[in-house]
Amino acid sequence: MKLIIGGAFQGKKEYVKEKFSLLEEQMTDGKDADYEDIFHCTCLYHFHEWVKKGLEQGWDFENLTEKIQERNPDIIVISNELGYGVVPINAFDRKYREGTGRLCTQLAAKSSQVIRVVCGLGTVIKNA
Repeated sequence: MKLIIGGAFQGKKEYVKEKFSLLEEQMTDGKDADYEDIFHCTCLYHFHEWVKKGLEQGWDFENLTEKIQERNPDIIVISNELGYGVVPINAFDRKYREGTGRLCTQLAAKSSQVIRVVCGLGTVIKNA
């Protein structure tokens, strides 16, 4: 498993395409993905949107990292970093922000590689 993180509009998706030689058809948009899609796709981008959709629909995120490792260990997950800036007033938005951060932390702990992309440039944070 690989985790790619960074701020919005920093070139994460293009970076992954180039670095890992992926085509657009190999990438699944988390905005449109269902719960099970994360266990079958090559790359899931907009992971933060996938989490938001899951919170809205009541998906079970317990042991998600272990389930991904078991069922789709080679996945590349791309997520925006949401923990910077002003804390949202809306309770759901705070839950979404915290949930995404906690899941990304769990994914990072189990990932073989974690890369942060800023201005289209990747910095390797972890390379196990």
